[in-house]
Amino acid sequence: MKVALAGQGAFGVKHLEAIAAIDGVEVISLAGGSPATTQEVAEKWKIPHWTTDLAETLAQPGLEAVILATPTQLHAAQAVQCLRAGKHVQIEIPIADSLADAERIDAVQRETGLIAMGGHTRRFNPSHQWIHRRIANGELTIQQMDVQTYFFRRANTNALGKPRSWTDNLLWHHACHTVDLFGYQTGESPSCANAIQGPIHPQLGIAMDMSIQLKVPAGAICTLSLSFNNDGPFGTFFRYICDNGTYIARYDDLVDGKNAPIDLSRVDVSMNGIELQDREFFAAIREGREPNASVAQVLPAMRTLDRLERSLARDRDAG
Repeated sequence: MKVALAGQGAFGVKHLEAIAAIDGVEVISLAGGSPATTQEVAEKWKIPHWTTDLAETLAQPGLEAVILATPTQLHAAQAVQCLRAGKHVQIEIPIADSLADAERIDAVQRETGLIAMGGHTRRFNPSHQWIHRRIANGELTIQQMDVQTYFFRRANTNALGKPRSWTDNLLWHHACHTVDLFGYQTGESPSCANAIQGPIHPQLGIAMDMSIQLKVPAGAICTLSLSFNNDGPFGTFFRYICDNGTYIARYDDLVDGKNAPIDLSRVDVSMNGIELQDREFFAAIREGREPNASVAQVLPAMRTLDRLERSLARDRDAG
């Protein structure tokens, strides 16, 4: 399968690392944001074609699919561009930074019949898969998910500490992971959704701290704390408080409530959530089926984020 990657930054490289472990997939083109770094990444990973023009990448002979690891603000337009060009597309989380754009991608996917998938890695991490299977088997029922998403982003840098050409967003990017996962694990969309945020950063123009509460009709709740002001260990930590046990997930690792490790080695073919996400994308294309984390499946999370954004705007106006 001949595929292309758009985005030469930190997450683009993570996808290249993942694809290197997957047989039968060849990255034939890299579309980047700046010539120097795009060429550097293309040469390092022996990608035969590179460009700063996505249209040029889409015109490459034999290309079947594209993974978008570009700035969030570009996701919707580029996803539609890929689908209109007849290419399957995986869009890194979030698929868009507005509900209207997310719904536009969904509409074009339905029109074209191509695969359009969101990069919702938490659905694929072995830690969360382990929990999901036990919920599906009736062994666990979630009472509360308590989640902390903490980074130190007072300067505009990416996951590698390099300067970023765009501004990240706590709600539409980082909260999206948990909002979608909570719905995926409970099988329901929130009936109650509340959010408050701290001061707006004077240079970045975004809230640096946020607190979100969710509740689904069956009663499970989610408490999510997010910060770009955290000067300490960073990442996202999920505590599942269930009727039959407590579990703490840190990306691809899982421990119980007493910090005893849980063996995840047999959950899937890899311990790398991004690799498993990419494997699902390629398998769905080969098998002609809807993937886990399709655009249609992640739309409920986007609707919840829109609801939260509107409530934050009302609070801002009232304050």
